[in-house]
Amino acid sequence: MQLAVVGLGRMGANIARRVMKHGGHQTVVYDKSAEAVVALANEGSTGATSLEDLIAKLDAPRTVWVMLPSGPITESAIETLGKLLSKNDVIIDGGNTFWQDDIRRGKALAARGVHYLDVGTSGGVWGLERGYCMMIGGDKEVVARLDPIFKALAPGRGDIPQTPGREKRDPRVEQGYIHTGPVGSGHFVKMIHNGIEYGLMQAYAEGFDILKNANSDALPVEHRFDLDIADIAEVWRRGSVIPSWLLDLTASALAREPRLENYSGFVEDSGEGRWTVNAAIDEAVSAEVLTAALYARFRSRRDHTFAEKILSAMRAGFGGHKEPPKP
Repeated sequence: MQLAVVGLGRMGANIARRVMKHGGHQTVVYDKSAEAVVALANEGSTGATSLEDLIAKLDAPRTVWVMLPSGPITESAIETLGKLLSKNDVIIDGGNTFWQDDIRRGKALAARGVHYLDVGTSGGVWGLERGYCMMIGGDKEVVARLDPIFKALAPGRGDIPQTPGREKRDPRVEQGYIHTGPVGSGHFVKMIHNGIEYGLMQAYAEGFDILKNANSDALPVEHRFDLDIADIAEVWRRGSVIPSWLLDLTASALAREPRLENYSGFVEDSGEGRWTVNAAIDEAVSAEVLTAALYARFRSRRDHTFAEKILSAMRAGFGGHKEPPKP
């Protein structure tokens, strides 16, 4: 099959590489960076100089995978592609788009006869090697037509044993990709995935911070432990009940640099955490952990907040508590 890829950043370029390597599919690629296009062309892709040129190099029905940052740049690209494509062509948004925007786009494109799939894509920079977990929203028939593409991108079953009771369920799920439902549902599921990711990451971060400070001067001497947190991260990977890829990445970082001095601790949020919390509010679902994890990221961007100053002022007022001297 042919697949066009628009956006050759950390994930887009590897999506093109993986469908060629694991599925033998042809790719046509475009990026505003001519160097990125040339790099993929040297690996077997067909390069394009514009979106118009990209469309001209595809056979109908065309499939264009957009892998750009969420927001105006993706909106603009999809709007342009919608005008260039024809009936039965397909636009895939594999970025981290807000799911309600998918519903709006899907309706607008359907009026022109162009299909739209929203594909929540997890795998990051490791996707070329490990494959991508995909959550796909859109028409069932279109998803089925493009199954060879998704199968090539997916990680496959690997050595993970089958879950008991799944014998008669959708086998694609065990390969690492799922048709979640209509347009918008793919990015909705990916949004919640990322919200959970925030919570898991925060739990690991707080746990390791407690371990690191187990030898604090504030503790009685007999209660202090000088712990090797790099080794603890490694041992937890092997037989404990809390292993994960996130723990693997943590263990690797600590093995290289136990004090993590090259990291500032300033943590951005990509939007999905906020959208997850908003969805919880809309559904009246309690989401304390995910909300706290999002707020912790906001907190990481300030040395001291005004709220903390208010706390200090109140403590001084009712108890005469003084702040420690500034270093």
